Amino acid sequence: MSAPPASAASDAAEQLPRIRSALDRLVSYKQGESVRSPEGHTFPLSANESPYEPIPAVVQAIHEAALGINRYPDNSCTDLISEISARFAVPEDTIAVGCGSVGVSQMLLEAVAEPGGEVLYAWRSFEAYPILTRLSGATPVEVPLKDEAHDLDAMAAAITDRTRLIFICNPNNPTGTVISRSDIETFLDRVPADCLVVIDEAYIEYVHDDEAPDGLTLRPGRPNVVVLRTFSKAYGLAGLRIGFAVGHPTVVEALRKAFLPFSVNGVAQAAAIAALRSEEALIARVETTVKERERVHHALTEQGWRLSSSSANFLWLQLGDQALAFARHCAATGVAIRPFAGEGVRVSIGSPAENDAFLAASATFPTTPSHP
Repeated sequence: MSAPPASAASDAAEQLPRIRSALDRLVSYKQGESVRSPEGHTFPLSANESPYEPIPAVVQAIHEAALGINRYPDNSCTDLISEISARFAVPEDTIAVGCGSVGVSQMLLEAVAEPGGEVLYAWRSFEAYPILTRLSGATPVEVPLKDEAHDLDAMAAAITDRTRLIFICNPNNPTGTVISRSDIETFLDRVPADCLVVIDEAYIEYVHDDEAPDGLTLRPGRPNVVVLRTFSKAYGLAGLRIGFAVGHPTVVEALRKAFLPFSVNGVAQAAAIAALRSEEALIARVETTVKERERVHHALTEQGWRLSSSSANFLWLQLGDQALAFARHCAATGVAIRPFAGEGVRVSIGSPAENDAFLAASATFPTTPSHP
């Protein structure tokens, strides 16, 4: 049998596997860049992380759990779910755990989204929403922010019979704004009962606004409401990737079916339990961050910057076309922040020294801070 012509062999070698067309429209999630000053200093203020090392009880739990990593973790997260249930006074069958709040969001979309369906959210908001939506096969529907906050009237008007899920990020990432209880209740009353509403409260521990609700108190009587929480921010476990959702038992059962087996490792589960049991120490750290947030906000105002209040562990500067230039200016001093081209920059609240480094950089930016 004769060999195929060289040209045919070449064409076959160049043929590639078929990739989903949805990926053509995706922009991969990009982690904040690591930068360093000429003197070798680095101040990581781009990822909304806790600036504090794990507390001793968490370190001890991690050490003990690490001795068992030759075994698979508890796929049902039984002990952690029991601890979450006790801490937040919610039944165990209303709790689902996942690999960070992003992992739980993906589980939610896998449970309810499908080709032809729509997922609705404010924009700009959490960067993972459009990525996860397109990966689920659903169509993203983005509703522009109004005064840096969710425009709930416009979002309600955008709901159709194809809407399967609505994300509400409260406080909103990256602007830090919050929705009041009365406004969100009015919105929820306008959402069809068969449409899932996910209240993403990744930053709830940093909220000091009496008008802002605890999403868990909005759930009674609303089977279509799910509340999303994470251990990455206030609990300081970003590197272990663990989050959870609280919702109606039927929804939670669907989430557990969409769970990637063993994706929440045993070390993460043990650390989360220890963190919940050490909450008093962790909340003291949160209060320090809140005080630093207000200090940095005041200092920026004194420098001439105009910015809205934040209820999260970061601040938002709406800089428009100056966003990238400002980020490069900060990077030259070793301060890493998160720029969004043409819109603004998000600055995480770190340790006092890290915050001072940012304030020194912002004070020397050559352009007059004239944007709102």
